[in-house]
Amino acid sequence: MFLPWHCLLLVLWLVSFIEAKNTNLEEVFHWKQVDFSYPDEETRNKAIESKEFIQENNLPLGLEVWKDKLFVTVPRWKSGVPATLNYVSLKDDDKSPKLVPYPDWKSNALPEDKLEDCDNTENGTHIISVFRVRADACDRLWVMDTGLSDVVGESKEYATPRILIYDLHNDSLIHSYTLKPSDLKEDSFFANIIVDVESDSCDDAYAYVPDLGGYGIVVYSLKDNESWRVKHHYFYLDPKSGNYTVGGVNFHWTDGVFSLALTPPQEDGFKTAYFHALSSTDEFTVSTRILRNKTLATDPHNFEEFKFLGNRGPNSQATASFLDEPSGVVFYTQINKNGVGCWNSKSKEYTPETQHLVTDDDETFVFPNDLKVDRDGNLWVLTDRLPVFIYRELDVKKVNFYIFKGAVKDLIKGTVCEIHEH
Repeated sequence: MFLPWHCLLLVLWLVSFIEAKNTNLEEVFHWKQVDFSYPDEETRNKAIESKEFIQENNLPLGLEVWKDKLFVTVPRWKSGVPATLNYVSLKDDDKSPKLVPYPDWKSNALPEDKLEDCDNTENGTHIISVFRVRADACDRLWVMDTGLSDVVGESKEYATPRILIYDLHNDSLIHSYTLKPSDLKEDSFFANIIVDVESDSCDDAYAYVPDLGGYGIVVYSLKDNESWRVKHHYFYLDPKSGNYTVGGVNFHWTDGVFSLALTPPQEDGFKTAYFHALSSTDEFTVSTRILRNKTLATDPHNFEEFKFLGNRGPNSQATASFLDEPSGVVFYTQINKNGVGCWNSKSKEYTPETQHLVTDDDETFVFPNDLKVDRDGNLWVLTDRLPVFIYRELDVKKVNFYIFKGAVKDLIKGTVCEIHEH
């Protein structure tokens, strides 16, 4: 049977359109299940026998790129995660490489009991559970350790949430800071960390740590070794945006403020932070002039310093976001749409019409969880089917986790996100 020529053209167009959805994103790595680079097979087998390693309980979540290292976090959602902070080499030809614990195996081992002081024990520093990390302009890796293990199981607290900073040149821990009781709420949960620093003033660094469960942001000053908690109504969820359907799973989340995307320094020397709650489709802004000043940040009369920017439209809830400085484009995950969206900060409006879905795919982009733009202008995205992992069970016979890469200029070319300044 032959199709009429016009029908054949339509079919060919549809095929090319489907393939084109990911044309500008290259698949770098994928896994059915992640594995780890054990010293030898005997060690791996012992870890499996002792249930220190339960392969199906390991899900990659966060990523970061520094030179030829691609960092991949594996939070301890469930038991059997042997290393929470890992990397793979971008020089690796294996499309499903084994994860290498960072900075080493010993640091990723769970302690036997709760640690009163995680960094002054006989066994050294223990990294308990990490969701996202950030490499800064000074070649340091900032790690937000939740201190919790087996989150969706028996949930054991090994340590108070803390910030760990590593020198990426020699992989040594150079600083740690444990959050204060005043930084924490009963439902606090810290799944992200954003670093504000310039390469010519490395000591004057700040970290912004969203508290998605306690609806606040903890600000940490490296120079002062001090932290403070910022409160605002805009950090809360929108009750109308807590419904999700991803990978065939319907669920309801109440996650508040989740991510901040920072502009370059503005005329006053401070940056603009774009932020949103996960269970919301609204976007807001605040100057880092407010966040970095403890007096201003904690002033109950500072409400007007936080601005409503606009709304992305229905079903546009986003986890991570990141601003590419050369283009001014903010990229953000689109978990209800199995894709990645963009908006240009040079735009005068923040509306559904000024947003663009740069990629989407109902197979490979089920729950895009983290994204970053590297120093060479490439967008990196990690997808991991998280709701299926939590509420159902992953099919280990099919690919579940992907990491993609694409040049920013190619992703935004010809879209509403491409804005040239005259």
